[in-house]
Amino acid sequence: MSSRCMVAKVRLVVLAVGTLLLLTSTASAQHRDTFPGNDSLDQQLEAVLLGAGFTGRIESTLEARLGRRLDQKLADVGRLLWFDTITGLNNDNTCAGCHSPTHGFGDTQSIAIGIQNNGIVGPNRTGPRNMRRAPMVINNAFFPRLMLNSRFVALSGNPFDNSAGFSFPSPEAMSLSSQPHLLTAQAFIPPTERTEVAGFDFVGDNDAIRAEVMERLNGIEEYRKLFGKTFPEVQDGGSITYDMFARAIAEFEFSLTFADAPIDRFGRGQRNALTDDEKRGALLFFGTARCSACHAVAGQSNEMFSDFQDHVIGVPQIAPQVTNNAFDGPGANEDFGKEQVTGDPADRYKFRTSPLRNVAIQPAFMHNGAFTNLEDAMRHHLNVFSSAQSYTPASQNLAADLSGPTGSIEPVLACIDPLLTTPITLTDAEFNQLVAFVRNGLLDRRARPENLARLVPRSLPSGRPVLIFEFSQP
Repeated sequence: MSSRCMVAKVRLVVLAVGTLLLLTSTASAQHRDTFPGNDSLDQQLEAVLLGAGFTGRIESTLEARLGRRLDQKLADVGRLLWFDTITGLNNDNTCAGCHSPTHGFGDTQSIAIGIQNNGIVGPNRTGPRNMRRAPMVINNAFFPRLMLNSRFVALSGNPFDNSAGFSFPSPEAMSLSSQPHLLTAQAFIPPTERTEVAGFDFVGDNDAIRAEVMERLNGIEEYRKLFGKTFPEVQDGGSITYDMFARAIAEFEFSLTFADAPIDRFGRGQRNALTDDEKRGALLFFGTARCSACHAVAGQSNEMFSDFQDHVIGVPQIAPQVTNNAFDGPGANEDFGKEQVTGDPADRYKFRTSPLRNVAIQPAFMHNGAFTNLEDAMRHHLNVFSSAQSYTPASQNLAADLSGPTGSIEPVLACIDPLLTTPITLTDAEFNQLVAFVRNGLLDRRARPENLARLVPRSLPSGRPVLIFEFSQP
């Protein structure tokens, strides 16, 4: 084993032992083949959720933690900007091109397609790919770390608290720490991303790109009127500033808080919110299936079903045939993950634990969308070695341009998180119960595509055309 991976394993072994001891004690109260009557089943789950620190009330804390009411007018300005290509200097993509209402404001692709796209958002989107899948932004008001390689971080562990600063890669570094929320700080980044929206023709640094976007917005009278409803200085003739733009984007994201799933209603005392199979799946999730060891709910997890830490879980390495990004490794078909942020080889292949709320509406899973159905993504966790070694892109019906060759999997498996080195054995019935809980028990129906379709504008203040969204079921 490489010294890099040995360092990572030493760092995690204490956590792994403690977690496994806790899971062993919990499992003794959970029968694997038979379950008691409904009252006892409810009582078991209530006790488990209480012990895990789950309340089912996280959504109701949003405004209290913001310290104010949500500004619906500003959120609507952010919504229009989200869909308007005026914010992308390549003139062909915007936030919604990769964070689409067709899939919970997440990606429609296994690996995102940014600039040089065909104007379609959905299965028929084409163009050069980026490096990873774009994650869902629903509920990300509660995320202390953003992006799949955790490159935007609230150092306090609380995205509502800037007291310890917000850490970003260079050149921003800690310069955005005065922003009131991690999302407001993060909104400074997307328009500067060359492969996502900015393109390669504009000459200038990140600040110059932002200034150009603001010049565009200030040239649209309708946007000036809209911003003026929240910012008196704009109404009085002043300029729209980038801070205002960032606040509008973040406010729209705050409005995309959908954390009232069946598990939340059960946590608040509504026992019939979950089916018996979903309850049994929840007991497995927090018990013998070991899911909650990483997909946690307490503390800085904010009931998002993620510990927001970085782990190596043996995801197969896929890479596109045509890309605007530079992949890692000798074959240029690997993704080194968090190492790209820290420069530490011990962080190679690590990615942030994916929050599982509303995961049922994703079309692809893992940082690179290597799995295209939820069952296979979940089976991978049960035996990462077997899954990764037998994986083929064809088995997941990946797009033709993602068909391979895959990157070497052995270096990834050499660094597997200790929590996953021992396979997890479930019966078919247990696995189906676990899937039922993750798919249905964590889904807020407001996040379904038919409900989010109403957020797509019919027209935009810039006069530019709205991208074409393919609203099909995942």
